[in-house]
Amino acid sequence: MAYDFDLFVIGAGSGGVRAARFAAGFGARVAVAESRYLGGTCVNVGCVPKKLLVYGAHFADDFEQARGFGWSVGEAQFDWPTLIDNKNREIQRLNGIYRNLLVNSGVTLLENHARLVDAHTVDVDGRRYSAEHILIATGGWPQVPDVPGREHAISSNEAFFLKTLPKRVLVVGGGYIAVEFASIFHGLGAQASLLYRGELFLRGFDESVRLHLKEELEKAGLDLQFNTDIQRIDKQADGSLKATLKDGRVLDTDCVFYATGRRPMLDNLGLENTGVTLDERGFIQVDERYQSSEPSILAIGDVIGRVQLTPVALAEGMAVARRLFKPEQYQGPVNYQLIPTAVFSLPNIGTVGLSEAQAIEAGHRVTLYESRFRPMKLTLTDCQERTLMKLVVDADTDKVLGCHMVGPEAGEIIQGLAIALKAGATKRMFDETLGVHPTSAEEFVTLRTPVAK
Repeated sequence: MAYDFDLFVIGAGSGGVRAARFAAGFGARVAVAESRYLGGTCVNVGCVPKKLLVYGAHFADDFEQARGFGWSVGEAQFDWPTLIDNKNREIQRLNGIYRNLLVNSGVTLLENHARLVDAHTVDVDGRRYSAEHILIATGGWPQVPDVPGREHAISSNEAFFLKTLPKRVLVVGGGYIAVEFASIFHGLGAQASLLYRGELFLRGFDESVRLHLKEELEKAGLDLQFNTDIQRIDKQADGSLKATLKDGRVLDTDCVFYATGRRPMLDNLGLENTGVTLDERGFIQVDERYQSSEPSILAIGDVIGRVQLTPVALAEGMAVARRLFKPEQYQGPVNYQLIPTAVFSLPNIGTVGLSEAQAIEAGHRVTLYESRFRPMKLTLTDCQERTLMKLVVDADTDKVLGCHMVGPEAGEIIQGLAIALKAGATKRMFDETLGVHPTSAEEFVTLRTPVAK
């Protein structure tokens, strides 16, 4: 059968754009349909604008610390609309770059909603297109619990477009998005509280990292409330909100921000017209080749619920494009081991490899190395923030299993260490590597004494 396209991609986020561009570069006839915004969550309401807001929030500390180095900066004032306007302009610029990347690659761009008609047919705004392969890369969407008054709350989607900075904010959740936005609001001057129903946030991260960040956030004045959750939200006559907690307490606030997970964005996609099946969490089930139970339909990125990170979606998109249209370059499915991760809280977290608990659970006999210190930059200031660095090492093979950091530029430092772990570096190799002095990063190659378990 002759098809209109060799590959039809639904969703122009990181993974979809990467798959489309490279498939077209390999000679395939490719179309992309996107009904919302080019670049997906990351560019528009995710990692890019979030990092810009984190930069903005950090200036409060920078101004304060400058005094220790002889600078008199006067009284600093912050204007939220200026930050948001400048952020919007940058996102629009990136949207244009994504459009050019697709069009200049020879991809047919359809900026409208796509719906599956059958295993090989897609309907876009009343017009039908056939394709040999269909790739679903529609990403995820914030999930707000079904509590009374949820209509008064916001998610990360709305947070980037608030007209004014709320004076009081309740951030609900215990994942990285909650921790990052609590840091952002607090850093920009709001009275911020982080509410989490569990014992401690950032489940899955190394325990030392979680505890150290808790201590640093509390030291900075961020209100952390664990083992608590909201029962209902009521809007007051003056526009403020009352959040009634499950323990009976009532908190007055101007904004309730939910960061309590994300669901796959499958709304009105027409999956019922195909043989695609979902897993128990509602994500599209795919095999190691990213092929669904309908052989002609593939899926990548947040919609399959594996590792929901932009670089992972990019790698999955590349794997699909190579397997289908450049098999001589196909190197197999994405390796989900040793994926470096950053949390842009204030201070930052950077991590790669196994946590202490994961290493023990995997059967390793571990040796641990930790260092906590006040960075050199802060020694002339009143700031008492401390940095944490930790190595998890296999006691039998000397192989470094995990690197973890809480402190300034943690993500930048961990990126380089990820290469070392990918290459199978041992603790001895770390020890024999000369440090760059004076830097915080050199601490990773000067850790000599194991810590007591």
